[in-house]
Amino acid sequence: MLEKENTGKKQPFRSGFVAIIGRPNAGKSTLVNQLVGQKIAIVTSKPQTTRNRIQGIVTKPEGQIVFIDTPGLHEANSALGKQMMREVAAALEGIDVLLVMIDASRTELRAGTDELLLEKACRFRGKTILALNKIDRLPKPKLLPLIESFAESFEFAAIVPISALKGSGCNELLEEILKHLPEGVPYFPEDQVTDQPERFLAAEIIREKAIQVMYHEVPYALAVFVEKFEETPKLLRIEALMNVERDSQKKILIGHKGETIKKIGTTARKELEAILGVKIYLGLYVKVAPDWRENPQKVRELDWRHQLEELGEGNGQEE
Repeated sequence: MLEKENTGKKQPFRSGFVAIIGRPNAGKSTLVNQLVGQKIAIVTSKPQTTRNRIQGIVTKPEGQIVFIDTPGLHEANSALGKQMMREVAAALEGIDVLLVMIDASRTELRAGTDELLLEKACRFRGKTILALNKIDRLPKPKLLPLIESFAESFEFAAIVPISALKGSGCNELLEEILKHLPEGVPYFPEDQVTDQPERFLAAEIIREKAIQVMYHEVPYALAVFVEKFEETPKLLRIEALMNVERDSQKKILIGHKGETIKKIGTTARKELEAILGVKIYLGLYVKVAPDWRENPQKVRELDWRHQLEELGEGNGQEE
């Protein structure tokens, strides 16, 4: 058993997987970024931004926690929605702790009202921790009654009030999670913070920047695929295809004289250069793929694991 020194006493090293589930816009991706210490998951004000499960890795002297960020729970009514819910189901397989995240600032929030979340918690046989997020937006007199209400609704291993955006309560949350992880060795090197490839992160950053300047239905009709990711000693060349469902959406995305897509490209390139630490050439292209959200094959292509399989097959053919 791997052990680490801590204040002169040997304590068992703990490691395990923790899935985070919650409604859209509960703050799951914000929390993962906060805990990891850098951006690995995109964040926007639009619901259902996260489409794939993403692992964020936190390594401390006491242990290693592998967080699995998941799409927000919702009633799936499209091929894309169904795939997102399959991502949630896959995230719950083989985990050690379930972290349920709830937006405490919702005025209509009452314990027991979110049957979908409680159903997931009831089905999980391990320990479940509740994170009440956005407490910075909640009047203090309302916090304690809310905690008591949730404590009565389900047997949580712990209830931790946090602000994922500001970081308050996050250390306490990590401590609670570590208590319930099994003793074991690290799953990843201590300097690794995610398992997702850089090309997938690039696609997500581009999509995030597009969502931030789009409106109405366009963000939900947008899919981004990195088609070229070539590294040279001085430059990283990225070419990305942006799929939308209608010509009208393509016009919005490109903008007057290409101003919108240029803005998207510039802001995405600057952030990627800061994250990856290299100079980048970024080329963006827009194509109409009618009703791709209803096409299971198109939806499957969004999964970076599937993309890697396809790239592997392609590389084999080229060789």
